[in-house]
Amino acid sequence: MKNVSLGRSVPIDFPVPAAGLRHRIADYLALAKPRLNLLVIVTSGVGFYVGAIDQIDVVRLVHAMLGTALVAGGAAGLNQVYERDSDRLMHRTRRRPMPDGRLSVGEALVFSLALSSIGLVQLALRANVLAALTALATLLVYTSIYTPMKRRTPAATWVGAIPGALPPLIGWAAARGTLPLEAWTLFAIVFCWQIPHFFAIAWLYRDDYRRAGFPMLPVIETDGRRTGRQAALFAALLVPAAAAPFFVGLAGAWYLAAALVLSLGLLAIAMQFAVERSVHRARWLFFSSLVYLPALWAFLMLDLAKH
Repeated sequence: MKNVSLGRSVPIDFPVPAAGLRHRIADYLALAKPRLNLLVIVTSGVGFYVGAIDQIDVVRLVHAMLGTALVAGGAAGLNQVYERDSDRLMHRTRRRPMPDGRLSVGEALVFSLALSSIGLVQLALRANVLAALTALATLLVYTSIYTPMKRRTPAATWVGAIPGALPPLIGWAAARGTLPLEAWTLFAIVFCWQIPHFFAIAWLYRDDYRRAGFPMLPVIETDGRRTGRQAALFAALLVPAAAAPFFVGLAGAWYLAAALVLSLGLLAIAMQFAVERSVHRARWLFFSSLVYLPALWAFLMLDLAKH
């Protein structure tokens, strides 16, 4: 509202629609977590590119990535609807639209369901039914299994890695209409990658998770030994997982060499975190994991482009 005074008369309040609309749009965008879901969208696009047999159908690729983005955004919104009370207790989430009172539960719920529904329909009509079903499985596991589990057990981290690893399968299914063994090697890569990535985050924000009542592994075991061991274990499993596309005939020796260098580097960083378990080591593991996955996808796509 903008306050305007007409001479010496009583001030008159009237709305400024443009500013209010911008804020509302910003709140709805925040609900969909576009920055967080950017890697999901890119990974879906990589799955499409790798899964395409011959020439890339650019129109279908765009629809696959957009549909994935909409479903992912809807899932993020539904997650925030469920966790709105917990978000109020965490420093890094208390300014989100619902904990801060800028969006109501009804508004967020309608927006999130609409976003997911539009994304699923888009995938079904403009890609294929298998891509839509894979996206639906991602949505259901994330919202109906992983999200409620977060308040009950630290095992939620491993369960949450399943929907997090499905986006490359959405892209592959959209490109080819099938999900052969080669596609599941991409799933294995993302699944293994998520555990050291998530545990680095959990260690950095363990006080926030404790305040909100989430029984994350760094919360229930304060010395962090199991957290470090799990991060190192899955970083070690990532080495053969990243090499798998070569052994199933999906990629060549050039990719294999790059994958081994990247994966062994990340393993070394995860092992340092397992030994020291400091904020510095956790932050280094987190940022290294953010670099690792896009770099691995880039080498895979460049290797395929050479053939």
